[in-house]
Amino acid sequence: MAVKAVPAVMLGCLLNILDGVSYGMIIFPATGVFENLGPMGVSMFFVSAVVAQLVYTFGGSGFGGANGSMMIEVVPFFHILANSIANQIGEDDPKAIIATTLVAYALSSILTGLTFFFLGALKLGVVVGFFPRHILVGCIGGVGAFLIKTGLTVSMRIPDDDFDLSWDTFRLMFLDRHNLLLWTLPLALAILLRVITHRYHHQLIFPAYFIFIPLVFYIVVFAAGLDLEGLRKTGWIFEMGASAHEPWYTFWTYFDFSVVKYSALWSTLPTQFALLFFNILHPPLNVPALAVSLNNDVDTNKELVAHGYSNLLSGLVGSVPNYLVYVNTLLFYRVGGDNRIAGFLLAVATAALLIVGTGPIAFIPVLVVGALIYVLGIDLVKEALWDNRHRVTWSEYITIVSIMIFMTVWDFVIGVLFGIIVCCFFFVVQNSQLRSIRAMYTGDLAVSAVRRPSMQRAYIREVSKQTTILRLQGFLFFGTIAYVEETIRNLLEGPYWLHQPIQFLVLDLSLVAGVDMSSAEAFVRIQRLLAAKRVTLVFCGFHVDSPIGKALRSVEVLGARGVELFATFNDAMEWTENAYLRAWFRSQKMETSTTSMMVPGRQDADIEYSHLVGSFVRSPRRSHLRDAGDRTIATEIFSETGPDVKSEPLNTLSKAFSSYGNVDPVLFMPISKYMQRISIPAGHVLWKQGDPSTGLYVIESGVLRAMYEFESPTQCFEESMVAGTLAGEMSALSDSPRNATVIAEQPSVLWKFSNDNIQRLQMEEPELARIFIQLVLKAAKMDYDILLSAIASRQ
Repeated sequence: MAVKAVPAVMLGCLLNILDGVSYGMIIFPATGVFENLGPMGVSMFFVSAVVAQLVYTFGGSGFGGANGSMMIEVVPFFHILANSIANQIGEDDPKAIIATTLVAYALSSILTGLTFFFLGALKLGVVVGFFPRHILVGCIGGVGAFLIKTGLTVSMRIPDDDFDLSWDTFRLMFLDRHNLLLWTLPLALAILLRVITHRYHHQLIFPAYFIFIPLVFYIVVFAAGLDLEGLRKTGWIFEMGASAHEPWYTFWTYFDFSVVKYSALWSTLPTQFALLFFNILHPPLNVPALAVSLNNDVDTNKELVAHGYSNLLSGLVGSVPNYLVYVNTLLFYRVGGDNRIAGFLLAVATAALLIVGTGPIAFIPVLVVGALIYVLGIDLVKEALWDNRHRVTWSEYITIVSIMIFMTVWDFVIGVLFGIIVCCFFFVVQNSQLRSIRAMYTGDLAVSAVRRPSMQRAYIREVSKQTTILRLQGFLFFGTIAYVEETIRNLLEGPYWLHQPIQFLVLDLSLVAGVDMSSAEAFVRIQRLLAAKRVTLVFCGFHVDSPIGKALRSVEVLGARGVELFATFNDAMEWTENAYLRAWFRSQKMETSTTSMMVPGRQDADIEYSHLVGSFVRSPRRSHLRDAGDRTIATEIFSETGPDVKSEPLNTLSKAFSSYGNVDPVLFMPISKYMQRISIPAGHVLWKQGDPSTGLYVIESGVLRAMYEFESPTQCFEESMVAGTLAGEMSALSDSPRNATVIAEQPSVLWKFSNDNIQRLQMEEPELARIFIQLVLKAAKMDYDILLSAIASRQ
């Protein structure tokens, strides 16, 4: 297996050499006291790579052939750290500057390691995925622009600080033929590589290309008899000086904590946190992508723990942050490096390269490094601007471009902060345009799941037009509540109120994720507006102790006069319907003698009905209730006192079937001997779901409640049945098990029609049985249609 891994190890070493020389050389700025520290940066690169490789190989990673390397994207932040420290300490104390900078670099690795470790240990890796992707894309594009700029400065061998958007820079780049050749040649090589890889996709093209470039370079040099020292002086080969002979561990000699300026170190914390934020976004995104590419199932949280260990160890040995490299690992696998032996051999080979030292860098053409930096820079800019042009919205694309501009013109930290601010701004703008009102309709389109006599049901359908329902959705904040408030104001003013006056406004918040302070205060204004119009505000879809409930309770909306709260939409509609019924019956007590009415659900003994009852003739709302009652319920009451219906169960049967056919008292007179009158107390279980059917029941008085239980507890539903309705009719007629559990919500009087008596009726009174069963089926169809509608309205 070790022999089989040799090609992969050779490829891995080549990739590490290319990355180490290209990006290790630019870890430190090429100005001031850092001017000759490029070789030291290469050593730090290899130390970080070896540490990461060993951690991943010895079980840290679920990828057997994982390739670890320094985080290349940290380079711009490192330059900010180094320049900030140099400016605060002053150029006259180079030892303190270098020591403080190295501690800052190591600290960034330690902070990154601790963050990764806790994210993985607490299994919070998925949280990183919630961060807006386009901000990361903008940061990546900013790093790409920085690398292109760095490619220019490395190729021309000029300090970063000397490169700015000025006439002097333009003249240096385009009017000096020598400099023009220095930076355009590696740029052309980078573009040529991308042209080749766009057409040909073999994984060895990239490393072979950068082996071929120095070979051709030295063939030309020796063929032309050029002097290497002259080429170094003119910028074609790296001028290493004395640093070419320094051992790999030289950077450790600069760690002198006695000269570290901790005040300067402290001042870099904003940049450190920006760097940390940028670092932790990569692995949670790269690891799942690599798992998909390699068809390898891994635990992202375990990978984060491994990243924690590798970065923590790297920081403790004075090196820089690292991570699992997606591209290198993918290429490593494709040439046979899919096991831990190959990963261990790569760690050994990389350590050997580290021990060899940086001396060979003195013979590497600058254009090789420049081309490598250009390639990565162009790829990152292309990924940010070109690849995402059709993947993101216009606002997200503006955010990406803005981040890149701010990072390039001003500062990386400012760019990240600006991106977050712009993202929040566009989030507010876009969500403000979303309609938080999912639906609006009147109560006649969403009756409750209560079985009522047909005349009562007709009355409720008519008067429930005075109930307006608003179903809200999403998160209610200052950007979305304005539309809700405006809609409610329009309901209470102008033509709508004249045409459709409102008695109850039902706000269903079951699909609302949360309510901010601005929205809660808006509900205060809404409640006052409704109270002025004597409209009852009915909330539903949440509990008083839920976050929404606490938010509304904090502004004293809940508990206010004229405000009601129900856990479910069905409960809210049931309560409003009961209020309409009670109002009409109470008004009739002044004129006719009726028995007290029993209703299901919450019993509000002290509810104020005066604005519902009052004087019907003075208000369009009251007149509407009176007219609807006269056309519906009044017919039912008068029929109860008529000469043909004087005894039970004929009175109850007439109430139950009056809308579906004529209950002829002569024809139905024999039915009483087949029915048994029973009384049950509140809480009595009439039957349980799944029990065999024993018959159907006609409710003379009281209230029953049916509880339907489904596989999912969240889908369970309750239905109430009041006097003048049927219970258990479908399971009785079909002789099937009960489909719900039924209990007495209030003391009730029932007429039981057993299965045996139904069969006797069919044999002894066939015509009566036919009409009776037909009426039962008509009532059952109507009741089940309403039940299904009520269940559907919850969705």
